[in-house]
Amino acid sequence: MPTVAECAAHLDRFAPCGTAADWDNVGLLLGDPSSAVQRVMTCLTLTPDVAEEAVREGANLIVSHHPVLFRGAKKLTTATPDGQVVVPLLRAGIAVYSPHTAFDNCAGGINDGLCQKLGVVNATPLRPREARRQCKLVVFVPETDLSKVSDALFAAGAGIIGQYNECSFRLAGTGTFFGTDSTNPTVGQKGRREDVSEWRLEVVVPESLVSGAIAAMRKAHSYEEPAFDVYPLKPGTSGGEGRIGELEQPTTLGELAKRAKTSLKASALQVVGDVNRTVRTVALACGAAGEFLSDAIKRKADVFLTGEVRFHDALTARGANVALILPGHYATERPAVEDLAAKLASDWAGVTAWASRVERDPLQIAEFGARNAES
Repeated sequence: MPTVAECAAHLDRFAPCGTAADWDNVGLLLGDPSSAVQRVMTCLTLTPDVAEEAVREGANLIVSHHPVLFRGAKKLTTATPDGQVVVPLLRAGIAVYSPHTAFDNCAGGINDGLCQKLGVVNATPLRPREARRQCKLVVFVPETDLSKVSDALFAAGAGIIGQYNECSFRLAGTGTFFGTDSTNPTVGQKGRREDVSEWRLEVVVPESLVSGAIAAMRKAHSYEEPAFDVYPLKPGTSGGEGRIGELEQPTTLGELAKRAKTSLKASALQVVGDVNRTVRTVALACGAAGEFLSDAIKRKADVFLTGEVRFHDALTARGANVALILPGHYATERPAVEDLAAKLASDWAGVTAWASRVERDPLQIAEFGARNAES
């Protein structure tokens, strides 16, 4: 069976922690990385009753979408709300991993799941993320050094393109040099111009790793003064937050709202806009994502779906003629937690995974009968 560390690494490959929002607290937040994992429970939020379920059901790992101790704590006792969650888990040896905003926006994550449930196709990030800055490192090496230098660069973090490692370009050519009296050339002689067969070796390297890659290259290179160039590359985009796409067929705002209510199992939802208006371009972002309304307006979406927004954001949307569908924070994220449990059970042979059975939306619709209304 896998260890907590192996499960954490698997989750990080699916929803890379490096893509989470800067303010977020993601990854393995509680527990012993070396512990074995046989039973995993997923949940949206760790509350005392959810923690009690994990202990009762013998979970070894909890994957909680919202981070435990998100705002930090100065005291953890059974008399504090945070302590009522964490202390029983520590006592039972249960680890906690939280993917949060990395899970929101990864391929196959929460926002992609919303697109699938709502019938939104050709979706792209609503707010594209600038890729980390990269450079092109070009070094000229004799054939005897080619493997050694390229291996050193790869070990230093160079040569990664997407999901491919050890990427490079190599071109044979001729280099020239004239060594002065103070040199000690590896090939040829000083005091005369030499023509040497060399390879042009090119790799991409993250800007933050350039210095280390150059140091590794110099150490592996046999030349006294290796010739190399570093070119900064114009950053592109790599993923992003939220989604925007099209419905296969236009529909009314009211019909799309009904689809959202049914597919997300929302007890109720709120709508801003004329329910009879036709909509096709849909922007969406799970949870409390009112901050992305400006992106939806800028991208000329017909409708923006998110869990909840502030009153004044609703007025802004109405003024910009962008409809809103608000199924609730819980409804936009809990289905993905259930889907994640099924995925982990499939990914990890021999591991039992389930979504918390006691977790409920804290916001309930109050219904009053006629008798109560009259009294």
